[in-house]
Order: sequence, then structure tokens, then C-alpha cells
Amino acid sequence: MKPRRLSLKGGVKQSAADGALFTQKNMNILMLGWELPPHNSGGLGVACYHLSKALARSGTTIDFVVPYDAEHPGIDFMNIHSATQIDPDFRYGLQAYDRDPTITKEFPDDSPINSMRAVQKKYVKYVEKLLDTVSPDVIHAHDWLTMEAGVRAKQISGAPLVVHVHATEFDRSGEQYGNPIVHEIEQEALLLADRIIAVSGITKSIIVHRYGIPADKVEVVHNAIDVSSFADYEYDMRTFKYLELLRSEGYTVAATVTRFTVQKGLTHFLRAAARASEKYDKLVYLFAGDGEQRDELIAMAAELGISDKVFFTGFVRGKQWRDAYSVADIFIMSSVSEPFGLTALEAAHHDSALIISRQSGVGEVLKHIFRYDFWDSDRLADQMIAIATSPSLASELTRGVKSEYARLTWDEVAVTCEQLYKRSMQGALV
Repeated sequence: MKPRRLSLKGGVKQSAADGALFTQKNMNILMLGWELPPHNSGGLGVACYHLSKALARSGTTIDFVVPYDAEHPGIDFMNIHSATQIDPDFRYGLQAYDRDPTITKEFPDDSPINSMRAVQKKYVKYVEKLLDTVSPDVIHAHDWLTMEAGVRAKQISGAPLVVHVHATEFDRSGEQYGNPIVHEIEQEALLLADRIIAVSGITKSIIVHRYGIPADKVEVVHNAIDVSSFADYEYDMRTFKYLELLRSEGYTVAATVTRFTVQKGLTHFLRAAARASEKYDKLVYLFAGDGEQRDELIAMAAELGISDKVFFTGFVRGKQWRDAYSVADIFIMSSVSEPFGLTALEAAHHDSALIISRQSGVGEVLKHIFRYDFWDSDRLADQMIAIATSPSLASELTRGVKSEYARLTWDEVAVTCEQLYKRSMQGALV
């Protein structure tokens, strides 16, 4: 198929040489993502949902492609296309995040990565066919899972490609090398993209220094939080009744809500929990989530002698997910490499004091927090004790961080993306 010329529906293009402004209204965006709520395994789907909703409020038309076939209740602000007929129950290696980061080039036929690659190929084919009826002004691809489709869509349509990096393979593998095939996909797409969005300065640094991409091609656009999405909710103390009993007896709950993967640094968190418990007896720990490290973490808690203080919930969603935040006095983000970390903003909204590893991008926009290097279990232990034993400190941290995250809005993120779209279109047409 021949590349189609970029259309300028409702807009006017003037040459950059004339020094004139480039204007564009009602842009058509082909958004390529791997998940949307309620069929999401982590923050990628949440970010895609809120960004798309904010873009739609400004008049942008969005065709969003997902790799599965399912209903998305309440999403009426964009067109959702199902690339395959598979079920969205991400249990067969199709999750956006949860896969073994140590897999090498030798894959067994039934490995998760092979299942993922099979779906990706179908996804690309679907996007190729979709371009017979959809004429995008810009293609916006999220993470490695959709990058190949984004590159192919650019080749067919001639529209500029914006690659949105929420995490790199270096992040997902916990700073190990990771999967060489994924690295190759990321490298090619980053080179061919017209513009790149990084969710933090940390992520931009990886893109520039690990992949050799020019810094002026990468723009940092931090994630945000939609406070209105947390409305109409009442915390149920019965969800974590035992923890509430402990809180009434003076215990402090330090919690994390995350995937149990090497990227999240949870073994370091457990070591810090053990050291903190040696110095201060009234700390308990909530591990809300699931992942390939679950059994290892449960065994480790027993080996450290704190199994009576660590509570594992399993995967949480909906009300149980909200209640996990609400019961937490302290929220820990112990990640080895965290491009942003939306859960920190969600925890702040639920009045938790935050302790964030220095390797987490959300620390770039929050100041009323404690920070530490992910490997420094002694420092994390001391910080948990400091908050647990000082109500005034805990109150200062929770009040301060609320004023900070309230300034982060998806509408502002959408405005930045629209400006970036226009610059990428201008470059494509010059």
C-alpha cells in the first residue's frame, strides 16, 4: 500500500519558513495501547484511559486499539477497536507487565513471550486493515507491545509516530539486561519515532543513554491523577478488619500496592521491615498484589521471622484495592527502577505518608516525601520508624503531598500532548 498524505481536517498548515503558527483542530489520533480499565494489570491502562479522556474533552477524535475483545463500560468518548477475539483475562502471557524478565532468546513453544508475540502479530495485521478506513493525523503508541504496530502504521499512512514510553525493558527487568527481542523492538521504534514522550526524567535518561536517542527528540511529560475518579467511595473497615484492630491498639500499617516482580524491589522492602521490627514492635506490613515473586516473598517473610507481621492480600481490584490504600498509614514504593509510579499519587490521595525510592520518577513531582535508594534497607527501616513514632511528622507529610499532587492534572498532560502532536505534524509536512 502507498503511504497516504497527511490530512489536515479542520486545520490550516503554514510553512515554518514563514514563521507562521501551525494550527490544527479536531485532530484524529490512532492510539495504540495494550489495555484499558477494567481489563488492566497495572498503571499503563489507567494512564491511557485518563489521557484519552482528557484529549477527547478538547475535541480530539481517538481510535483506540486493544489486543482483546471485551466491553469497556463507561468509555464513550472514543472508538475502541478489538484486534483479536481473545478473552481479556490476561492469564496466558498477554499481560502488559507480568512476564519473566530473565527469558533469553531460546523460548519454549508455549512460553509467555511466544504467546505475546503471536498476539502482537495479529495486532499489527489488524492495524494495517484498520488504516483502510481510518486516516489518523498522528499515531500514538504506548510501550513496546504496540511499537511494531505504530511503526507499520506510520509506513502505511505517512502520519507521524509518537512513541509514549511508560517503561523500558531495563525497568521491567529490574536493571538486568532483559529480553533482547524487546530491546530490539524498542530500539527500532525509538529511532523511527517522530517524537518520544517519557513519563519522567529517569526514563528520558534511559532512552538517551541506553538507546542512543538524541535528547531533543524526547519530551518529559509526567503522569497525573484524576481525583474525580475516586468519588462516591466509602472505606469499609471490614475489608482489613484485623489490621484495623491493630491500628486501634497503636500499630502503624506500612503498605505497598504493586506487582510482585523483581522491578519492584520487594525483597529489599521485606529486609527493611525485619530491621524496623527489631527496633520498633508496632509496625505491620500490607503487601497488596500478586506476581511471580509471591511465593518467594511469603517464604522470605517466614525466614526473616516476620510472617506474623506481613499480610499478603493477593491481587486486588475495585473496592478491595481502594481499601488497601485507605488502611495504609505509610505507603512504600521500593522499586529498583520505576519510570513514574501512579500508585504513589493514589496513595497520597488516600492520606498516606509516602516513602519513595530514589529510582522512582514520581519523586520528580513530589517533595513532601521521604526518599531512599532501593537497596538501602537500613534507611528505609529508619524512615518507617520515624513516621510511625511521630504523628506530627506523618501529618506534615500527608498535608504537604496533597497540595503537590493536586497540581497534576490529565488536562494539562493532554494540552502538552496536543502541542507535541502539532509539532510532529509540522515536521512531517515541511
